[in-house]
Amino acid sequence: MRLKLPRNLLDPRAMGLPQPDGEGLVALQIEQQDGIVRALRPLPAGCDPSQLPVALTPLVEPHAHLDKAFTASDAPNWEGSMAAALAQNQREYGQRSAEQVLERSQAALERSWRYGIRAIRSHIDSVGPGAEASWQALISQRQRWQGRIDLQLVALAPVAHWLRPEGEALARQVADGGGWLGGVVGPPYGVAGMAEQEAITALLALAERLGCGIDLHVDEADHHPGKGVALVTEVALQQRCGVPITCSHASSMALLKERQLDRLAERMAAAAVAVVACPTTNQWLLGRRPGLTPVLRPQAPIRSLQRAGVRVAVGADNLQDPWYPGGDGDPIELMRFAMPACHLVPSQRQGLAPFTTAAAALLDLAWDGVLRVGGPADLVVLAARSWVELLACSPQRRVLRGGTWLEPPQRDLPSPLLATL
Repeated sequence: MRLKLPRNLLDPRAMGLPQPDGEGLVALQIEQQDGIVRALRPLPAGCDPSQLPVALTPLVEPHAHLDKAFTASDAPNWEGSMAAALAQNQREYGQRSAEQVLERSQAALERSWRYGIRAIRSHIDSVGPGAEASWQALISQRQRWQGRIDLQLVALAPVAHWLRPEGEALARQVADGGGWLGGVVGPPYGVAGMAEQEAITALLALAERLGCGIDLHVDEADHHPGKGVALVTEVALQQRCGVPITCSHASSMALLKERQLDRLAERMAAAAVAVVACPTTNQWLLGRRPGLTPVLRPQAPIRSLQRAGVRVAVGADNLQDPWYPGGDGDPIELMRFAMPACHLVPSQRQGLAPFTTAAAALLDLAWDGVLRVGGPADLVVLAARSWVELLACSPQRRVLRGGTWLEPPQRDLPSPLLATL
């Protein structure tokens, strides 16, 4: 195969490859057999690199909610408020069955597979009437998709729940199954105060005892800047917590003054607290002013966090549910949205890492997503010859996994809606 890949997704020790072009892309010939890279070579003489397609290694979805995917039509929230999203979520949650979650998650996983996703971390509503059905369905999916998509599961519960005996019982069950503990910290569900500090302290201690990681929804708000993130960070530093900690969203951090933001980011780096930014959902929900265009668009300050040494990934979060009615499970579309929304530059290492290598590290995946001899020859090949073409128009793709080309996503097939025109 003759392709162009970002230099940051190629083995840094590979010798004899051409220098990257102005967009950080390297044109090369990849030789693979049985799904394994056998050689990375320069192009043969006479081959025009400008006409080659761009390719990436399969991408990672670090923050999803597969249990509620595709519920936007039955549980609509067109006013786009947090309160309405929560109310519709709870209504749907009280009625859901294992069969419904199985059907919805299967559709989401099938799309993700064909779009080129290799790993997903999904949060699951875990306290209340729909908890057992949701876990039953997604544990089944984790087994069904093993070897294709690495599915990580996080128990989403009020942080105070982990203080109770039933919370500890749930935590043991989740940890025994290789899952993570989660919750919601800070606005809009309360200001990070003494009660939350007690709950977070107990949660971190519980996770240490059980040896499992923590992924929290933190500061998904447009007020009380960074209060929840600061609380989680300080507790982690005080306890010298040794388990992985992720603060998903961290949106209101962006409202801090620059010096305050930099100091908090440095504390987060010292505590090894990672962040998953969720720009699509945050752009939809936060800063709303009924009847007016928002003037505040809070989202995780990715570049400031990276500068301080915080590991940052970008996730799609919601897939056609009450929290965000859009989304298609396509990581390339997420990248195309996030690049202008977050001012990320795909030709730069820190611009691409949140979708590739940093996301793989945050999920602690066995493969870092870097193409090297002896490693997987898994690729997402795009019908775009440059980053400019990719950002200009959503490209079709072909996905290579284990030496086999997958059937294209349904979106890339002719639409029956247009067949009779």
